Amino acid sequence: MLLCILHWVSRGLLGGVFLYSGYVKLQATLQFAVAITGYKLVPDTFVLPLATYLPWIEIGLGLLLLSGWKIRYVSLGAAGLLLGFIIVLAITYLRGIQADCGCFGFGERISPLTIARDSVLLVPAVFLTIESRFNIRCRIPRNPVLRAVS
Repeated sequence: MLLCILHWVSRGLLGGVFLYSGYVKLQATLQFAVAITGYKLVPDTFVLPLATYLPWIEIGLGLLLLSGWKIRYVSLGAAGLLLGFIIVLAITYLRGIQADCGCFGFGERISPLTIARDSVLLVPAVFLTIESRFNIRCRIPRNPVLRAVS
């Protein structure tokens, strides 16, 4: 029962976070491109395509996490994306670059707190990826009244 609760909370949390962060970046693509440029890790030719398509990937992951479709593979993709974000943030921070995070809006500098926040979000993604090994089915129970009628 506890694993089922963790399953639903993890899906809701990650799905909501990815939907929100993708939506914010989609509303300000050029600001997000400036944030990516500030990392000084991506060649200039890739900045605008990355700023354009990454928010759609986040929104897609958020919708798939909330829908529950192929949850093991979708959560693996979410974990990979979060791990990539953590690595990019850590590299930028350790190089001493004062860059805008661009994670959930703009104006927040990369700090150990932003790296820790993304690391905490990695936990439910990894949990959803490995929870299928426990062979626990976390489905929404059918309404007994509807079952009796049909």
